[in-house]
Amino acid sequence: MDHTVSKELAQFLEASPSCFHAVENMKKSLLNENFVQLQENQKWHVQPGGRYFITRNGSSLIAFTVPEHEFQGMRIIASHGDSPTFKIKENPELETDSHYIRLNVERYGGLLCAPWFDRPLSVAGRVIVKDPDSGTFVSRLVNIDRDLVLIPNLAIHMNREANNGYKYNAQKDMLPLYGDLTAKGTFMKNAAEAAGVNEEDILGHDLFLYNREKASIWGASEEFISCGRLDDLQCAFASLKGFLAGDRQEYMAIHCVLDNEEVGSGTKQGAASTFLYDTLTRIHDCLGLTREDYLIHLANSLMISADNAHAVHPNHTDKADPSNRPYINGGIVIKFNANQKYCTDGVSAAMFRDICKTADVPVQTFVNRSDMAGGSTLGNISNTQVALNTVDIGLPQLAMHSPYETAGVKDTEYLIRAAREFFR
Repeated sequence: MDHTVSKELAQFLEASPSCFHAVENMKKSLLNENFVQLQENQKWHVQPGGRYFITRNGSSLIAFTVPEHEFQGMRIIASHGDSPTFKIKENPELETDSHYIRLNVERYGGLLCAPWFDRPLSVAGRVIVKDPDSGTFVSRLVNIDRDLVLIPNLAIHMNREANNGYKYNAQKDMLPLYGDLTAKGTFMKNAAEAAGVNEEDILGHDLFLYNREKASIWGASEEFISCGRLDDLQCAFASLKGFLAGDRQEYMAIHCVLDNEEVGSGTKQGAASTFLYDTLTRIHDCLGLTREDYLIHLANSLMISADNAHAVHPNHTDKADPSNRPYINGGIVIKFNANQKYCTDGVSAAMFRDICKTADVPVQTFVNRSDMAGGSTLGNISNTQVALNTVDIGLPQLAMHSPYETAGVKDTEYLIRAAREFFR
């Protein structure tokens, strides 16, 4: 089994401990392909045949190419770059019993608490400083690239019921141990050092915990890959690969990675924001096209909302729907929901199946059990701003929202092939 793509995915995941790092790594890939970065606060000069990208908040990105000739619509793949984790609070250091320093954190997204215990963790994200020359606020990436903190379990001797189920208290149980008393007053100093700035110059920060364990390709036939942040950087990675490999000549091709999906998307850089709408309408304005042209193009367009899906769990097969049972390495999963938590309908499902058929990519389906509530994703939220035919898809995985998730080595390649065909 060829692991070239999986190894490249592993490198991307390990280099992207936060959504800010993921966007920065995608920027580098785009710049290497001669894409031009645009700024929201500057005039755009968009030309037929050009390739461009724009970021918002340093955590969302939209890349696009304009065909050299008249085009009829748009092809969009949208994914998200954030993952469930713990966010570092303001004034984070907590002194305990005059012996320990812990960090004060809060949950970000619907994470699984138990897997965060007793594993090496560190901190990544960004700090904000003021440039002394321009007077503008600038972001500096932070990755304290060493085993820095750990959330220790309470010994079973002190909680005999631990294996009978436990309700975790985020303020009491989930605070990471940072050091002994000698660590007091050093956390922001460490963050500043990692960012290459002076501690006293930091005016704001967005810092998160991340799992330090490296990606692993494993299994009897090395058929699985495990790592943090597979949801949803596996889709973001594969979508970008397919986007760059496609011809992108017949439609305006758009690669979109949004932030804050795990907390509802209701931010200036999330799917509920105007980021995608602003970008698409601004492109049309720059090309001298009318509002009616934009609406016609929208009606001729298709968006793939790519966010990982639940595979049938080997120990809990009863949790899956009786007749829609996706498996790891079984192909891309089309997601359906009658109450529109997923926005797939008969039309968009047919269009996506046709693309996968042409690309020789297997397709599976996911529907929640009728007596179980499921999650949602960015597709239906994005459609409230940019309404077009949209299909919700994902790659099958286990342990979603764990700090160490599991997926299949074949499925990443399947999405790359489907995305390449989609953008062809």
